[in-house]
Amino acid sequence: MKKRVWIIVGAVALVALIGFQLASNKRKIEEKKTVTADANVEIPVNVLPAKMEKVTGNLVKTGTLVAFHEADIAATTSGNLQSVDFNLGSVVQAGQVIARVDNTLLSLRLEAAQLQQQKLQRDYSRYENLLKGEATTETNLQEIKFNLDNANNQIKQINKQIADNQIKAPVSGQITVKNVEAGEFVNPGTVLGKVVNVSKLKVDVQVGESDVYKLKNGQKVNITTDLYPGKTFDGKIIFISQQGDAAHNYQVQVELTNSSSHPLRAGTFVYADFIQQGAGLALQIPRSALVESMKNPFVYIVQNGKAVMRKLTVGRDMGDNIEVISGLAEGDQVVVNGQINLADGTPVRIVK
Repeated sequence: MKKRVWIIVGAVALVALIGFQLASNKRKIEEKKTVTADANVEIPVNVLPAKMEKVTGNLVKTGTLVAFHEADIAATTSGNLQSVDFNLGSVVQAGQVIARVDNTLLSLRLEAAQLQQQKLQRDYSRYENLLKGEATTETNLQEIKFNLDNANNQIKQINKQIADNQIKAPVSGQITVKNVEAGEFVNPGTVLGKVVNVSKLKVDVQVGESDVYKLKNGQKVNITTDLYPGKTFDGKIIFISQQGDAAHNYQVQVELTNSSSHPLRAGTFVYADFIQQGAGLALQIPRSALVESMKNPFVYIVQNGKAVMRKLTVGRDMGDNIEVISGLAEGDQVVVNGQINLADGTPVRIVK
């Protein structure tokens, strides 16, 4: 009995020893994997000073062109498509019939309604003559008149349905989407395709609070794109939102006429230059210095060999530069490259 107890005790001790050894080995392996951070490692950065610079008066925003007019081609009745007379790239005019729903049953109904109308018209004329000879009553005549009016209304309704079966282009432009082919069944509201008109284009941009009050409807805007270097398109402001977003930016919409010599397409990236009068000097930094965005603007400056985070209040957006209202002083060395690796207090080394 004692021998058995000693065996059990020995086995437990052996298991405990093995477990301890495994835990010790794992800890050593993890320690080897762990790289000790050297708090004194200097991060190389490029800096530029915050400077008082002349404001040119130009406010440049970026955006993407969209078609001034675009619309879905939709069915208004149900039935099988008898024909689809458009393809991708087809140029259509507003009101042009570009698809048809089968009218066979409607044509048969129209023919029957017309025959009924003709019969009732003859009956009405006959009863009018009978009434003159007092061979019938006014009530009988009015009943025939009521049925004749119903037949006329039915014919108008069927003609309207036949007209609705002729699907027309809602606007002039080019077909950019085609969803159906002849023979398919459609319901009211089924989208057959899309037509886009790019004879005029528009671009939506977001303008900050400090600038939007200087803009007005009808104001000239120069539109440029990297696709046509040196070419400027004439635009004008057609909409300024009366309500800003949480970051105090306001939607501004600019319209421009497309050019036959330098044609533009919806989706093209453009620059909108809102020409304004000059406004003296302003403290400016490169846009590339921002760590996040204009909605949460902060930068790092270099002081005594370390990165120091500074939260900013920014003003006008001037393209490559932004105006700093508060948070920096003239001459502060602002990090413009390498800030992604920084935190407040990180040692840095300025690279020329």
